[in-house]
Amino acid sequence: MRVNLREFEALAREQVPPMAWAYYAGGANDEVSLRDADRAWERFRLRPRVLVDVSAVDTRTTVLGTPLAVPVLTAPCALNQLAHPDGERAVARAAAAAGVIQVLSTASSVGLEEVAAEVAAPRWFQLYCYRDRAITTDLVHRAEAAGYGAICLTVDLPVLGRREREVRVSFSAPAGITMRNLERYASDVMTAQAGASALAHYVANQWDASLTWDVVPWLRSITRLPVVLKGILTREDAALAVEHGAQAVIVSTHGGRQLDRVVASADALAEVVAAVDGRADVLVDGGIRRGTDVLVALALGARAVLIGRPYLWGLAVDGEAGVAQVLQLLRDEVALAMALSGRTTVAAIDRGVLAP
Repeated sequence: MRVNLREFEALAREQVPPMAWAYYAGGANDEVSLRDADRAWERFRLRPRVLVDVSAVDTRTTVLGTPLAVPVLTAPCALNQLAHPDGERAVARAAAAAGVIQVLSTASSVGLEEVAAEVAAPRWFQLYCYRDRAITTDLVHRAEAAGYGAICLTVDLPVLGRREREVRVSFSAPAGITMRNLERYASDVMTAQAGASALAHYVANQWDASLTWDVVPWLRSITRLPVVLKGILTREDAALAVEHGAQAVIVSTHGGRQLDRVVASADALAEVVAAVDGRADVLVDGGIRRGTDVLVALALGARAVLIGRPYLWGLAVDGEAGVAQVLQLLRDEVALAMALSGRTTVAAIDRGVLAP
């Protein structure tokens, strides 16, 4: 019996092959940012209000106008089939049943059209910008045609961080698992590299390290979908994101997998919210493991949170049912945290929840 999200991690480690574990679980360099992620949420203390009627707690909210049953999305994680053969299909079904948005990775192991056909539900498409802009344009148009509700551009990966766990195991995707969205462009192959990460070699050769803020209006010019920027950690970049037309930003350290020792998402969130000043939705990921973490994020001004590794651990342990249990546990914890803090709606969660 699993009673919280952390318990899935130990169980998943027994299920996931060592090479895949190195990819999923590892961070950059000394993994300072990886360790800081959840510790940062734990530093916040709560100020509960009492004698409030909490017999009915409503966890519903909206993001970019899309209803959510709970303020949670599944973050874009590549190659979900490393955890379970159903991969992103299982995540799609579980997310739809839970009433949350799935954000599908460019590097998904199931094609974006197949995932969209699996179940009718809101979902976003996460985008990496390729050197060949024709590939990028086609990915965006395919996502739009398949009914995705937003394009989520990752902006914190001009080059790949040094992920030493991947280097040690010479990470590469096993036979039969590939980046399905890229097959038609012959850009899906991660060639194994002895003593190196195949992903690092792939990124260096395929993804565009020359991106500037000009990419945002360009992206808006080729799609009718809202543009979300993932990987914002400073007030300066938050302001620039809104000025260039982003309709939402995600405060994120990329799972501690890019620049090590960056400020934790929990600590960066407040200044990003202040800089955005209501002009766009602000979301946050990184280290969310408890309903109280979600409560803190909302009190700091986030519209919703994203979880990544926890749903991968659920997927590895029990496929769709595992993902569903992870999402249900988190939803139950959010409702409990709201009730015990004296907040019966998401709109009622404000800075007064947090101790100075």
